[in-house]
Amino acid sequence: MTIVASPGNPVRAGNGSVVKRDAAWRESLKRAIRSEAQLLEELELPAELLGPAKLASSSFPLFVPREYVARIKKGDPHDPLLLQVLPLGAELESPAGFITDPVGDLAAEKTAGLLKKYDRRALLITTGACAVHCRYCFRRHFPYSEGPRSVEEWEPALDIIRGDESLDEVILSGGDPLTLVDDHLAELAQRLAVIPHLKRLRVHTRLPIMIPQRVNQELLSWLCGTRLAPIMVVHANHAQEIDNAVAKSLARLVDAGIPVLNQSVLLRGINDTAAALMDLSRRLVDLRVMPYYLHQLDRVQGAAHFEVPVCQGLELVEEMRQHLPGYAVPRYVQEVAGDLHKRVLA
Repeated sequence: MTIVASPGNPVRAGNGSVVKRDAAWRESLKRAIRSEAQLLEELELPAELLGPAKLASSSFPLFVPREYVARIKKGDPHDPLLLQVLPLGAELESPAGFITDPVGDLAAEKTAGLLKKYDRRALLITTGACAVHCRYCFRRHFPYSEGPRSVEEWEPALDIIRGDESLDEVILSGGDPLTLVDDHLAELAQRLAVIPHLKRLRVHTRLPIMIPQRVNQELLSWLCGTRLAPIMVVHANHAQEIDNAVAKSLARLVDAGIPVLNQSVLLRGINDTAAALMDLSRRLVDLRVMPYYLHQLDRVQGAAHFEVPVCQGLELVEEMRQHLPGYAVPRYVQEVAGDLHKRVLA
């Protein structure tokens, strides 16, 4: 997976040298850890994890930014943040029911990069690049290489959106759209904004959690710079992911007037207790971020070891309801290929 980049607009540093406005977050992507051995060494983890990690990463490489690694407890192979990013031998198992396209993305593709599953909404797979390779990723097998690589190559998708007046919302997804540079995203947003029947622009991203400096003024400018109402959906699964730097990045979004929602995935050994889920919800609402969805795991090949039974998920949500205000309890949902909406489990 490659990071899409463009020259961008330079600014002058105090010493007169030219500096890229987006240099900080792009540098973080360049410095991200890609080596299983390096990750284990830096986190002081047992050497016997290396062999399985290398095997599991042969088809879905390890990729994790250092900002996230800094939040992982050293020496703890069961750390809930580590388990989201460390390749394990269990990924090589292929139990029945776990497939490469569990949510029916390919059947919903109208043209390269454009998915249409639900009424009035369309989704653009903007890139295959991410700021982290979550080991439970439901698109870990998606054919990203076949998608558009430039704004001009989005024209067939934009033509379909222009021609479908039932649409009023476009979702930018991926991969992670915020791995694209702001000039590229701004142009895409402007092209969408001139389509008269569109009303909202939603961005699904993990960047504000993974690399909080990604929430810069350039991002806020294009996101708030069109007539489309912006909405951002971030992705955190555990309260430990939200340190002070992440809290500040979320505050910048909210202070700019952008509604920020969070979606999580219910994951075995990571957040499959009521205490962990409630800690996350409380942390989010204190930061003015609304818990939106708690997803039942999408049954993607390689992620079976993360699955929590639905009956257990229902019990967890019921316990959350007993201790949290209603607005702090996310909807427990499951995406089923071919359904016209996500199934609400609780």
